[in-house]
Amino acid sequence: MQINADRLLSDLRALAKIGQFQTGVNRPAFSQDDMAARAWTRDKFAEAGLEASIDQVGNVYGRMRGVERAVLVGSHTDTVPRGGWLDGALGVIYALEIARCVAESGAMGTGVDVVNFQDEEGTFLGFVGSCLFCGEDVSREIAAAKNKDGTALTDAMREAGLSGRVTPQLDPKRHRAYFEAHIEQGPRLEAGKIDIGAVTAIVGIKTFRLKFRGEANHGGTTPMAMRRDAGAAAMRFGVEMGERVNGFGSAEIVWNIGSMRFEPGVSNIVPSLAELVVQVRDVSADVLAKVEPAVRETASACAERFRASVEIEPMLDMKPAVMAPELVDLLRKSAEELGASSVALASGAGHDAQVMSRHVPSVMLFVPSIGGRSHHIAENTSDADIVRGAQVLLRAVERFIAKV
Repeated sequence: MQINADRLLSDLRALAKIGQFQTGVNRPAFSQDDMAARAWTRDKFAEAGLEASIDQVGNVYGRMRGVERAVLVGSHTDTVPRGGWLDGALGVIYALEIARCVAESGAMGTGVDVVNFQDEEGTFLGFVGSCLFCGEDVSREIAAAKNKDGTALTDAMREAGLSGRVTPQLDPKRHRAYFEAHIEQGPRLEAGKIDIGAVTAIVGIKTFRLKFRGEANHGGTTPMAMRRDAGAAAMRFGVEMGERVNGFGSAEIVWNIGSMRFEPGVSNIVPSLAELVVQVRDVSADVLAKVEPAVRETASACAERFRASVEIEPMLDMKPAVMAPELVDLLRKSAEELGASSVALASGAGHDAQVMSRHVPSVMLFVPSIGGRSHHIAENTSDADIVRGAQVLLRAVERFIAKV
């Protein structure tokens, strides 16, 4: 089977016009443009001969008619605010094109179902679409979820006209595997001049919000030894936590403090409050088990050093996910057959495949990101790499469905 490259690229560019922002797109979950993109993909799935529907949370599901077994292929079309044009969308259009190719071939023993999951990016509740599709009970999380503006997820679902719809469910008897394609979102493939990444695992994530509390006082007249300095405690935590994490001995571990806020936030006042969010990612559950004790021990020591107190709020505890080794091998063999270079690598970002992998054999394929950029309007991948990735994924799906 052969990808129709012109059709594939045309669909990707048409989708990118929905919510277009400069060279990127702006389609946060449940926004008007997000829902327009979902209606567009539903119509495209229907045009391809699939039984297409949008469910109660906004998942778009296309079911191939006339088959009892199917491979599920998909990703998501929601984006971060002012994000890139390929993040998620690439995998959805790959899924559409692969379903068309399989249908056009007439080889219909095992078919291809396609899915566009909702809110992978976590505007309201990350992975809510794939969790619901897999039958996981996230009803309490849905009831409590809000976006950064305070809008409730339940209100967003109702305003989108989705209330009362049925969510199609993953069917282990029908769905034999899940394949997802994505831009790498990093620099490794491009730097190594490698065509394809076969993802072996997706990182787990630990996130904590810390609030150091001290006492506001004059920054010029209060002696250093007499201060209750929340700001100094927070900054020291950043230094010492980085040293602790780097000492865990993992080659894959990464950490980040991307948010810090002081009150009252004036240059000549000792901060009475310093709030920060720290996040650690790794593919090993054993390594991640060390994170919370390290956060608590380090934070307590830093607070004590600067005569402050500290409150620690766990925010996110996402377990690592291992991709099916036989599907990783299948991707790499398919790449080799097509003359493409490949490498096995872990994903440092979360994806719907980590939810799916709890229920069905799953795998991800990466294509290079130019400059390693993602979650930004500068995100891009060459046409050649886009088409090559689609052809490799099609070959892998073709080989898989020939055996089941």
